[in-house]
Amino acid sequence: MTLLSVPPRTDRSTAAPAPLAPAARLLPALAAVYRAQLARARVARIPLLFVATFQSVGILVMMRGVVDAGQSSAARSVVAGSSVLVVAFVALNLLAQYFGKLRATGGLDHYATLPVPAASVVLGTAAAYASFTLPGTLATAAFGAVMFGLPLGQLWVLLAVVPLAGAALSGLGAACGLLAPRQELATMLGQLGMSAALLLGVLPVDHLPQPVQWLRDLLPSTYGVDAFARTFAPDPDWALVLVDLGVCAGVGVVSLAVATWAYRRAVSR
Repeated sequence: MTLLSVPPRTDRSTAAPAPLAPAARLLPALAAVYRAQLARARVARIPLLFVATFQSVGILVMMRGVVDAGQSSAARSVVAGSSVLVVAFVALNLLAQYFGKLRATGGLDHYATLPVPAASVVLGTAAAYASFTLPGTLATAAFGAVMFGLPLGQLWVLLAVVPLAGAALSGLGAACGLLAPRQELATMLGQLGMSAALLLGVLPVDHLPQPVQWLRDLLPSTYGVDAFARTFAPDPDWALVLVDLGVCAGVGVVSLAVATWAYRRAVSR
């Protein structure tokens, strides 16, 4: 009679763990997050564009009663500031609310389980939100230029102003939402940031007291405002325009890096 041989029992504690799938590369992961966020926000695109644009156009109409039309620095500042305010409304205010809601409701846990770099989540989401701002910014700038009698030939500069100012403000908005301990505080920070962009970006620089001008220099969107406002001059100083855009780009890199660090900090808790 032969005994059946029983295979030796393996110790699960000593078994080698199965290798994990390799993490996705930055650019393909960024494109995937961008497409997913764009599809999710597409439903709210028309109301979003309407609210942001209507708000800026309303400010233009209000400021037309106190600022004369023509080639004045005040008129150029009002039109440029109102145009960039569309970017601030979406990239700073709404993005702070979005990430604050994700952090409060545990939505970040979903992204933490995905094999994607943290930078791709932040950059893809910020780029999707900022993509909605270009049509409203162009419409606001064209309406303001006609209302204040400014030339329309340099509106193409917004193709550089919107992504650079949007990157700087998106990083700040995402960092506010990810670092705020409560969702209500993230919403408040987003509202305060947008109010600062409104007051410091739309009001003419010459009408501001010196301490407020120092605060204005700390807000990255004002450099996008100044770059766009300079192009309305009869003979624009393109060197200063490039300097202002360069400041926007530098602040955008720093703010997005801070937002990426804040994302890693939030998902690790």
